[in-house]
Parts: sequence; C-alpha cells; structure tokens
Amino acid sequence: MTMRSDVVAQVREVYDWLELKLADRKPVCGACGNCCDFAGFDHRLYVTLAELEYFRAAMGPDILEMSEGRCPYQQDSKCSVYDHRFAGCRIFNCRGDENFQSELSEETIRKFKRICRDTGMEYLYMELGAALKLAQE
Repeated sequence: MTMRSDVVAQVREVYDWLELKLADRKPVCGACGNCCDFAGFDHRLYVTLAELEYFRAAMGPDILEMSEGRCPYQQDSKCSVYDHRFAGCRIFNCRGDENFQSELSEETIRKFKRICRDTGMEYLYMELGAALKLAQE
C-alpha cells in the first residue's frame, strides 16, 4: 500500500468531526475492556481502507496482528493507540445509546465512502483482523 497523505488528512477531519458529535452524547469509558474483546462481547469492529491508511501513517510499519478475537492494541483494559483509534472505536461504547451509535456509524461510513470516491481510492470495509493483516503488507 502506498501512503496517501490526502486521504490521511481527510480521515483526520472525519475523526475530529466525530469527536465533536460525541462530546455530549458518549458516556465516559469505564475502561472495562469489553469493547476490545470482540469475541467475548460478541462485537465486531469494521474499518475502511481510508482509516487503515490513516492508521498506518500514525503507527508506522510495526502494525500488530490480531489474534483470539481481541484488539492487539488493548493493554491493561486501555487503548494504547487511543489518539489514532478507528471510527468504530470512537463511536461504540458498551454503555452508549445504540440508536445514536448506529446512525452516527452510517453517517461516518458515508463520509469515508466520499473520501474514497473523491481521491480515487478503492472503498473497502473489513473486519479489524483482516485490515491489520493488509496493513502489514
């Protein structure tokens, strides 16, 4: 994958927009770790290729592989990549309003589709494990 700075900047804008949308609505995280234990919480995290591009730019070449249904970036019930986490991580809260989270997710996906369309990047939406594997290539 070739680094696309235009995509990275636009994804950052979406993340900033998300933080504003969530500021008054998202319950405080209790650092229970449920959201990072996908298998245990019966939860799946999907990310877009545009987000993966942003993550690679932030993290460099040392992308961790996911194993056993748990995010590899969770350490002691906390996110070790919190500032660079994916949209789904920003939106989902195990104590949050499911309808609000669902609507915000759909709106966010439309923004990522638009980024891909406008920059000529392929739109892919994949589970975190597959995305992290792709980022290692």
